[in-house]
Amino acid sequence: MDESNQSWGKSSPSKRESSFLEGPKARVAEFLSVFRIAMEFLRGFRGLHFIGPCVTVFGSARFAVDHRYYKLAEGIGFAIANLGFTVMTGGGPGIMEAANRGAKNRGGLSVGCNIKLPKEQQPNPFLDKWIEFDYFFVRKNMLMKYSYAFVALPGGFGTLDEIFEALTLIQTGKIKDFPVILMGVDYWAPMLEFMRAQLVGQQAIHQTDLNFITMTDSIDEAIDVIKTASIKKFGLQFTRANRPEWILGEQ
Repeated sequence: MDESNQSWGKSSPSKRESSFLEGPKARVAEFLSVFRIAMEFLRGFRGLHFIGPCVTVFGSARFAVDHRYYKLAEGIGFAIANLGFTVMTGGGPGIMEAANRGAKNRGGLSVGCNIKLPKEQQPNPFLDKWIEFDYFFVRKNMLMKYSYAFVALPGGFGTLDEIFEALTLIQTGKIKDFPVILMGVDYWAPMLEFMRAQLVGQQAIHQTDLNFITMTDSIDEAIDVIKTASIKKFGLQFTRANRPEWILGEQ
């Protein structure tokens, strides 16, 4: 088959995402994609520069307010804020809303990094500040960049993606000794057993790699892990926050 005049690509519900994933394009179009991505990073950096040290909470958007996982997320959000951290989430409903709600109830700062989806995800009503992103990889960078610990409650593909992104960065030394706390023991235990039996058993990872993970339903235990990692190990001190620079148009 003569491919000299053939084009190739992939389709996506998002026009911008589809354009980005289509494969080779004109150099000007590629440059514009890079420029849009860079501007999205810059907007995220500017918007989150003054939020202070964070703990990021991951979890499903699908659990209702009366679900026990929602209540657990609300409790850990409250406790994280009580420790003095900003609570950061993906900004949507379900577990994310619960964690932001807990932080808000404690009087702490509550922040969301929302993502534009074909079925639009609306920011939850318990956010003091939120930023909306087009690209998942930019959003994930923001969720990682400002946090001293990651707490994951039950969730689906997106939550698993975020958990293993964090674990990969820790395992490869890109970020060091940051705790990953899995809450909802009955939900996560089969996954941990699979990791021990298959990933460790087949030598795809080392046994010590599982030390990055704490699995618990105890809010007190989770907070102790965060304290040890962020305050004792990293020497975090809560001091006066960065101040906006009027010359940069910051407020």
